[in-house]
Amino acid sequence: MSTAMTLSTPPKTASSTAASDPAPGGPGASRSAGRGGAEKPSVIATGVLLLGALYCLIPIIWVLFAASKSADELFSTFTFAPSTHLLQNVQDLFSYRDGLFLRWAGNTALYAIGGALVSTLVSAAAGYGLALFDFRGKKLFFNLILAGVLVPAVILAVPQYLLFAQAGLANTYWAVFLPSILNPYGIYLARIYAGASIPREMIEAARTDGAGELRIFTRFAVPMMLPGLVTVFLFQFVGIWNNYMLPYIMLGDDSLFPITVGLSTLMNQGASQPAMYTTVITGALVSILPLIALFLLLQRYWQSDLTGGAVKG
Repeated sequence: MSTAMTLSTPPKTASSTAASDPAPGGPGASRSAGRGGAEKPSVIATGVLLLGALYCLIPIIWVLFAASKSADELFSTFTFAPSTHLLQNVQDLFSYRDGLFLRWAGNTALYAIGGALVSTLVSAAAGYGLALFDFRGKKLFFNLILAGVLVPAVILAVPQYLLFAQAGLANTYWAVFLPSILNPYGIYLARIYAGASIPREMIEAARTDGAGELRIFTRFAVPMMLPGLVTVFLFQFVGIWNNYMLPYIMLGDDSLFPITVGLSTLMNQGASQPAMYTTVITGALVSILPLIALFLLLQRYWQSDLTGGAVKG
């Protein structure tokens, strides 16, 4: 029976093969090209992205032009017309009260770098434990972390001040540094990334070879989580660098101020001294330069993260 069926089936000739294959310009070819080749970018989507980028860049462009103007030109010339007083404004900013702005910049770097590093380490350890360990109350603990993500930091500022005041730590560096260590969103990101990037088989093999948990975490887990931890570090660094409410409530000595609170005090003086507006704008321009440099330096980690995710997918 099978032999008869085999004999009755005509051999596939070149003409039948050509007929069965889709024509180069046919619908089948277009579908396969659409699946295999790169899709053409949408003009509408590109236009929307360009408008969004322009919307984000306009304030930066305005700050750059405004910082190049004198106090008289700031309110009397066209908004986006540049001037030639940028270097003088920078010198005036750095010489204000014997370099108080440089003190504010150093405080901001101390709060942001130290807080972001310690917070990233805590997030990495907590995320690693939540992703690869099973313990009682794990789900409840993770749900509490998610609830912490939903709570705005502004709501916690006043209770934190009362606690630090009772402990005698208000108006100190610790009052800004310690609240920045615990970052619920960073723990959430570290947990997600650890679960996706660290294979359990490797952890079990390392334990079988006699490696301790601390060595496994520092020698194996952290390098695998590095691209995700860079993201956590950047988010926390930018959050601390731009934080205003917490140091404004915690600190009373202007020598401990970060840039955000320091520029705010200068802004309040602008009502009686209009020349201070130029100093504030110049300070705002200088304060965003470290953030731009940091993103450019750490961009390659994000690119490797995206490439690794594409290979895994």
